[in-house]
Amino acid sequence: MKKSTDSFEKLDKSITKLNNHNFLKIHSSFWKIILVSLFRGLASGLGWVLGATILVSLFTYALSQIEFIPILGEWVSRLIKEIEAFDR
Repeated sequence: MKKSTDSFEKLDKSITKLNNHNFLKIHSSFWKIILVSLFRGLASGLGWVLGATILVSLFTYALSQIEFIPILGEWVSRLIKEIEAFDR
């Protein structure tokens, strides 16, 4: 009997701890869910844009450094011109 009482007390403490958790407090309202999702989406979109910008910049810089190689030079020059034309 004592064992089942201890189990129920542990379960009660666990449920109380879970109810007091920040995740459930934030997601207890529809509007809070919308707000959290909005900020999460904005942060994710900003991360994608910044990451893509950095990668394209590094790629363009790397291509401009290998422009002197005879075989790739002409191809890289055309590619850089296309990228610059796309920016305008």
